[in-house]
Amino acid sequence: MMVNVAKLNLYCIWVLGLAIAGCSTNKAALVPKAAAPAAPVSVTQAVSKTVPLEIQAVGNVEAFTTVTVKAQIGGELTQVNFEEGTDVKKGDRLFVIDPRPYESEVTQAEANLAKDRAQLQAAQANLARDTAQETYARAQSRRYAELAQQGVLSKDSAEQTNAQATASQEAVRADNAAIESARANIAADQAALDRVKLQLEYCTIVSPIDGRTGHLFVKQGNVIKPNDVDLVTINQLRPIYVSFAIPETDLPTIKSHMAHGKVSVTVYSQSEDSPLETGALTFVENTVDSATGTIRLKALFRNPGTNLWPGEFVRVVVRLNESAEAVVVPVAAVQTGQNGMFVFVVKPDMTVEARPVITGRTFQKQIVIQKGLSGGETIVTEGQLRLVPGSRVQVKSTSPSQS
Repeated sequence: MMVNVAKLNLYCIWVLGLAIAGCSTNKAALVPKAAAPAAPVSVTQAVSKTVPLEIQAVGNVEAFTTVTVKAQIGGELTQVNFEEGTDVKKGDRLFVIDPRPYESEVTQAEANLAKDRAQLQAAQANLARDTAQETYARAQSRRYAELAQQGVLSKDSAEQTNAQATASQEAVRADNAAIESARANIAADQAALDRVKLQLEYCTIVSPIDGRTGHLFVKQGNVIKPNDVDLVTINQLRPIYVSFAIPETDLPTIKSHMAHGKVSVTVYSQSEDSPLETGALTFVENTVDSATGTIRLKALFRNPGTNLWPGEFVRVVVRLNESAEAVVVPVAAVQTGQNGMFVFVVKPDMTVEARPVITGRTFQKQIVIQKGLSGGETIVTEGQLRLVPGSRVQVKSTSPSQS
């Protein structure tokens, strides 16, 4: 009997619990579900405007001129007259090699030249003397010959004076040869003197260009050989080149604009959007790289503030004169999804639509929309991570349209 009472109590408790649960469920069903809050976003309007035709590439800065300085003579490096990494002017003294051995060679060459010049003067004096003797001997030979014909003098005496005249004539020829030899010796001595003077000049090494010095490879006090090692490298930074490559399909456009005037080129650093320098296109390679389908170009920049540095990589923008009407939006508005590029378009009911777009070139933080968007439509530029198609939005800021 007690067992039946206990079972009855448990059954009543179970029924009461089901009733309470059912009441709770019905009350929850009567409470309406709260709507999702609007996502705060920043928006702007797509703008239809004329944009310049630009070609963008990555370029490499090249020095206008690079000179590697070497010694042309050997000796001890006694002076270094510049600091590493400083600017130098053309003609500035850079190094001095011990000049004493070459100074002694110059002195010796000058002495040899003076000796040969004195020998020339002696040969000229001998020529003058022998010429006078030859004239006298020839006149005396004619007189003796006439007297011998008249029978006044013997024939032997006449022949003797004639032999003396011939000897005097040969002496004059020998003097002329001595003069020519002396002159040749003087020319050789002068060449030797010029050579050792040039070597003496090579003791002082000057800068061949205006530019900036690099690392000093040989320190003062070392003994160097002619044309052995590099002493320093000088790069001319003003003006300066930027070399870059563009697709071969852009070559006809470039050639067309170069035929009508200068083509403007602007370079930017890889990390900043403010331009570093603006210059002009000056060189187009004479062949297309068949491996990459690109062609190499060079632009020249004045670079007065040395903003461009040899070896650095920069962003190059070739700005052409042509322009076209296009729809542009900020680069931040374009998102990448599984099906490609898209933008969130804000509809009049403050919900968003994920609109697929086809993008074109970029310029100044803006991107051209070739298809999928019209000018004047409102698009989201910030806060896209919270959005899905159909999400409600609340505009927290409006970016000014780029006109």
